[in-house]
Amino acid sequence: MSIQARNRFIGIDVGGTKIMGVVADPTSGEIQVRRKLPTPTSDPERLPPAIGEVVDELIDAAGRPVGVGVGVPGLVDHQGVLHYGPNVPGVLGLDIAGELRREFGLPVIAENDASCAALAEHRLGAAQGTMHAIVVNQGTGIAGGIIIGGRLHRGANGFAGEPGHMMINANGHLCACGKRGCWESVASGAGLANIAREVVAEGRATRILELAGGEPAHIRGEHVSAAIAEGDTDATLVLDRFGWWVAEGLASLIALLDPEIIVLGGGLTAINRHFISEVQERVNETVMGAAYRPEVPIVPARLGAEAGAIGAAVSARDLFFGR
Repeated sequence: MSIQARNRFIGIDVGGTKIMGVVADPTSGEIQVRRKLPTPTSDPERLPPAIGEVVDELIDAAGRPVGVGVGVPGLVDHQGVLHYGPNVPGVLGLDIAGELRREFGLPVIAENDASCAALAEHRLGAAQGTMHAIVVNQGTGIAGGIIIGGRLHRGANGFAGEPGHMMINANGHLCACGKRGCWESVASGAGLANIAREVVAEGRATRILELAGGEPAHIRGEHVSAAIAEGDTDATLVLDRFGWWVAEGLASLIALLDPEIIVLGGGLTAINRHFISEVQERVNETVMGAAYRPEVPIVPARLGAEAGAIGAAVSARDLFFGR
């Protein structure tokens, strides 16, 4: 096997709207080929064939890889079985790794998509060189990954790393998981919309409401972003409340896990150029024992939208060669 072939791994990131696949060198992060297909959310039975189709296209383009890694949102066990995913409705008990092994005759590992992104940021991105790190991705929901002692922490069943479902307000908003008051319900894209609706209910944020067509139920995070870009004062109030909830959750994670660094990913980090620095300031003020502990730097992720796919390739590399 040539040196180039030894470093050829496929990484797949299954998202809510698209399946992103790459052929990557997991030691450098270099991506050789990219492919993507829409995620078949309307028919759960179409998910495995759709993943297989992306793998097929990557093999056709770049040749047979050493192994395949797949990142999927939800509870994925150590055997690569997806037990539950609130953002992939109807997909339960799906043996993703097993089905791909049988189809392609390759080593395959499947795990949580945010764990894959955390692995990528730790090996190749913003948390490189650290031993204890938390990676939080703020998208429609909140996903996360935990690095302890230089290794990805997967937990007893493989289900570790779901900070978005920490209970933060028992009387709070309904979350996609069906519970009320999850951190995700106030600190994700959906959470930003929830807070905007709160401000609208107070008789404010009329510009956000206009951008949503006059219907509070139609408010989305992008409407808040657009109003902020216009300099709308009430949109800034929404962002301020949102930042407070983000900081509260991060302070809780610091108290629990004592990381060296927190990496924030997802489009929300760019909603305002001061967003991360303001969250840092709030965390420094509210974390337990703030005056007696070193500051935990909060930094933006480096690998962008491809972090999950790159991390899946890294995970496949570890499966084949060991860590």
